[in-house]
Amino acid sequence: MPVYAEAEQLYRVLGRVFEKVKESPGAIESFTSSNLVIRLRLTDPDAEVLLDGRQPPLEVFFGARPGKADLELTMAADLLHEVWCGRRKLKDAFFGGHIQSSGNIFLAMNLTDLFREAERAYALMQRSGSASLGAQSEEDSAF
Repeated sequence: MPVYAEAEQLYRVLGRVFEKVKESPGAIESFTSSNLVIRLRLTDPDAEVLLDGRQPPLEVFFGARPGKADLELTMAADLLHEVWCGRRKLKDAFFGGHIQSSGNIFLAMNLTDLFREAERAYALMQRSGSASLGAQSEEDSAF
């Protein structure tokens, strides 16, 4: 059974994660000054997240968006959960074929600090059962 039952639940959790990430703009400056747009395509459930690093502050859009991204990464939502929980390494998942990419994969290096901060925010949510980040209900908690 997937960690997230539906895209809306995943969007609520990721929305809280990225709101927490935005509280430390200095920690993600490498991405917000990268002039890149990254699209995450997630499966099970199907969802899209667009990360806009063309200028501060970080902008995050949920759902299908028109336009071309500089890099697109496709992975299972459960894999993102495992990576942000520290159960799997992003590098191993990529080289193991669990993450597909379109575009210049070397651009993913610009995601390092952003993903590190997202992992911290996700861990905070996990420890607090999402309560401190405003979970709507117990079903929103993927932990």
